[in-house]
Amino acid sequence: MGSGKHRWKISFHWSPSGIKKQPPKEFICPISGCIMADPVVVSSGQTFERNCIQACKSLSITPILSDGSVPDFSALIPNLALKSTILNWYHACLVDPPEPIDIRSAEKLVRTLMASQKQKSQEAHEKIQDEEDKSQLLKRVAKDGDNAVKKFTHAKSELTRRPTRFFSTSGESVVTLTAAGPARFSSLSTSDTETLNTNSPEEDEIIAKLKNSQLFQQEEGVISLRKITRSREESRVNLCTPGLLSVLRSLVTSRYSTIQVNAVAALVNLSLENKNKVKIVRSGIIPSLIDVLKKGFPEAQDHAAGALFSLALDDQNKTAIGVLGALQPLLNALRSDLERARHDSALALYHLSLVQSNRSKLVKLGSVQMFLGMVRSGHLAGRVLLPVLCNLAVCVEGRAAMLDAGAVECFLGILRRDESDSESTRESCVVALYRLSRGRLRFKGLAEEAGAEEVLQKVKKVGSERAKERASRILEMLKGRNEEESKAVNSTRGR
Repeated sequence: MGSGKHRWKISFHWSPSGIKKQPPKEFICPISGCIMADPVVVSSGQTFERNCIQACKSLSITPILSDGSVPDFSALIPNLALKSTILNWYHACLVDPPEPIDIRSAEKLVRTLMASQKQKSQEAHEKIQDEEDKSQLLKRVAKDGDNAVKKFTHAKSELTRRPTRFFSTSGESVVTLTAAGPARFSSLSTSDTETLNTNSPEEDEIIAKLKNSQLFQQEEGVISLRKITRSREESRVNLCTPGLLSVLRSLVTSRYSTIQVNAVAALVNLSLENKNKVKIVRSGIIPSLIDVLKKGFPEAQDHAAGALFSLALDDQNKTAIGVLGALQPLLNALRSDLERARHDSALALYHLSLVQSNRSKLVKLGSVQMFLGMVRSGHLAGRVLLPVLCNLAVCVEGRAAMLDAGAVECFLGILRRDESDSESTRESCVVALYRLSRGRLRFKGLAEEAGAEEVLQKVKKVGSERAKERASRILEMLKGRNEEESKAVNSTRGR
């Protein structure tokens, strides 16, 4: 069978040769132990080599990471920021980056990992058992003398090995992975370390405090980071590195309010720079923000909603944030006692609803009824949610849900009662009605029943150019349908 070290040589064919520098640990796939060529973020926030995940899925293996966590492979999102960082590192080392590991090699790698980990688990178990046996032997010798040695030796030969942790009772394989994985790298010389470490002294100082086991040091670190990034644009750009984000991710969900609140607030500050937004999402920090939004300290929840809003402004992040499960917590945050949390959650939902996949999810989560209920009750977030309803009216399932929930009557009622306290509110209502009118026959019946013509004629006189144009189109559609029906009736009578 060979030793685990020997069997892991199969993974080296896709790792570059000639590199003497040890890569940062963020570059290493926890499964393969090698530098990633096609890194992806999974739903639980960790990053792996894509085909290693596919191999685990095909072999029905659930890895357990060194920190005891079990990753969720239900969704994979390309970690473009990390991939770019890795490529730049290769170029700095004057080495061409490798091709991604193919799926067959990945499966072979995972199978070997299973065998290697099983062997290590057995060896560890045997070592523990030997220590227990020695302890028992010493106790018996002290009590019974030489006869105990003979009895104990005989009994030991009859012992069966206890089952290892490698296979679960459900039949699904479970593998415990070490932090560094199976790959081995040459040790760093002092000059290599100096060349590799390109962090600024400011970043090194902050990271050192954030990593410190002393709580007061962590507090100083997050407070300092928040203060530095509050107004200094240059610092927000320079400090938004994979290393700092990795440390900050663990503090976002801290049990201590001061650390959690300031960590999330610092993250909001970092997200203000456009060039940081994608990098932050690809760092795997979204699941931590979602946890804070669900059960964090109130002030931290406030900041978490702001962070998700800020990150949702970038088009590349919209789908990822929805896939990672932020929609339901954001919907729940609309009922928060904190006004800013409600406002930022509504704005986040607006930008996320610009993507079709998120629109479908929001409809399935029952958001239409919730949004319309807030609009009808005069809830402060209601007016902010009108543009979200406009976005939901773009998709077929959104229109159907809105027509079922009485959206036509609701929007016409706001326009009729002149509750549109701003031009944007009036415009949102008319645009939503226009998009709902694509339901044609059903919309026509609901609109006529609610007295749409009178209301829309008024909008044509006092509304914005966009509102007037949309109102005119709806009226033309309604008139056109009436003319078609009249022609159909006359044709029938003529026969």
